[in-house]
Amino acid sequence: MQILIVGQGGREHALAWKAAQSPMVTQVYVAPGNAGTASEHKIKNIAIDENDIPTLVHFARDQKIDMTIIGPEQPLMNGISDQFTAHQLRCLGPCQKAAYLEGSKIMAKAFMRRHQIPTAPHHSFDQLSPAIQHLQNASPPYVIKADGLAAGKGVVVTHSQEEAIQAATRMLAQRQFGDAGRQIVVEDYLDGEELSAIVLVDGEHFCPLAFSQDHKARDEHDQGPNTGGMGAYSPVSHIAHDVLEHIGTHIIRPTIAGLIADQIDYRGFLYIGLMIDAHGKARVLEYNCRLGDPEAQPILMRLRSDFIELCAATFDQSLQKISLEWDTQSALGVVWAAQGYPGDYERGHTIVLPTDYAEYEKIFLAGATLDKGTIISNGGRVLCATALGDNIAIAQQRAYALGDKIQFNRAYYRRDIGWRALQAPT
Repeated sequence: MQILIVGQGGREHALAWKAAQSPMVTQVYVAPGNAGTASEHKIKNIAIDENDIPTLVHFARDQKIDMTIIGPEQPLMNGISDQFTAHQLRCLGPCQKAAYLEGSKIMAKAFMRRHQIPTAPHHSFDQLSPAIQHLQNASPPYVIKADGLAAGKGVVVTHSQEEAIQAATRMLAQRQFGDAGRQIVVEDYLDGEELSAIVLVDGEHFCPLAFSQDHKARDEHDQGPNTGGMGAYSPVSHIAHDVLEHIGTHIIRPTIAGLIADQIDYRGFLYIGLMIDAHGKARVLEYNCRLGDPEAQPILMRLRSDFIELCAATFDQSLQKISLEWDTQSALGVVWAAQGYPGDYERGHTIVLPTDYAEYEKIFLAGATLDKGTIISNGGRVLCATALGDNIAIAQQRAYALGDKIQFNRAYYRRDIGWRALQAPT
C-alpha cells in the first residue's frame, strides 16, 4: 500500500512513522511534511501545501495512493475528505459537515445540548457590548473562547475581569483571530484535571484509543497562556477505572449516537477534551475532529497493533471487530517550543539532534525544516521528546534525559509534564 499523510506537524510525523511500520505499506508520502518526516525510512515529503486540496487530489490519483490520512483541522474544515471521496479516493478524516464540530464551538455546544452530553454552561456573543455586560455580572475565573479555529490559541482563562474584557475586545472588536473570532463563547469555569479521549469512528462503530492527558498551559503547574499543548502522557492510570467507564457510557457513546441521529457520516478520529472534577464527574471541554497533538506521539509510541489495519477498518465499517494491543509501558512526550510561543515566536535557530536512540525513545519534529541537511526551527512548537518507561516517573525521566541530548539553545519547555500523575496518591 501507498499512504499519503496530509500535514506538517509533530502529529503528522508520528502518523507517518507509525504507518511506515506496517508490513502492508511500501511507501508513505507526507504533504508537506517537515524535517522529521524527511529523514524516516519509507517516508518521503511532497511539496504540496496541506490546504491545496485540488493538487493533493491530483497527486493521490496519479500516484495511486491507497489511503490518505488527514492530520490537521483546517483541510477538514475546507472539505478535503468530501473532495477525495468524490474522486473515489479513500480518505481518513470526517466530512466538512462533521468538521464543524471542531470548527464552531457554538455549534458544538448546540450539539451537546441537543444530545444531553455534559458540558459547561455558556453564553455566546457576536457583539462586544452584551459580552462585556455579561462579564461584568459574572464571577471569576472567566473563560472566553473564539468560536472558530485559532490554532489552539483562542481560549483565555483568567481571574481578572479586566483581562477577560480585554480578551473579548481583542476577539470581537479587534479581530485578533479574524473570522474565527466573529463570535465568542463565554462559559463557566470548570475546575479539575483535563483528560483526552480519542476514538476512531467508522460512521457506525468506534474503536477507543488509549486515554491520555495533555498540558495546555504554557508554564509549570498549568499556569500561563493556553497553547496547542506542551506535552502529554498515556495511560492515565491515576484516574479511577469507573470514571473512565462512565465517560465511555455517558459521553463517548452518546456523542457517536448523536452524530448518527444528526445524519453525519463521521469517519475518522474524534478527540473529546474532558475536564474531570474532584468528584470524578466528567464534562466535555471541546471536540476536535482529528488525532490530538501532542497526544498522538505518546499514544502511537504505545500502540502495538498495525496502525494501517486499524485505519482500513473504517472504510468497511468493521471497527467493532478490532481489538487493539497496547504496550504496558507508559509514554510521555515533552514539547519544545520556540521562545515567545504562543505569541510572536522566534524562527531560524539551528537544532542538532542526537545521532542514535534507545529503543524506548523518539524525537518527533514539528515546526522544523531542513536547509542543506541542517535542521532549522520555523514553528511555534518545534519538537516533542518522547519516551517509554515502566511507569510515568521513568518515562518522564527518560523523556527529559533525551531532551538533554538536543542542542537547541533558544527552546522553551515545561519541566513538569506528568506532574498530576506523579502527585496522585498511590
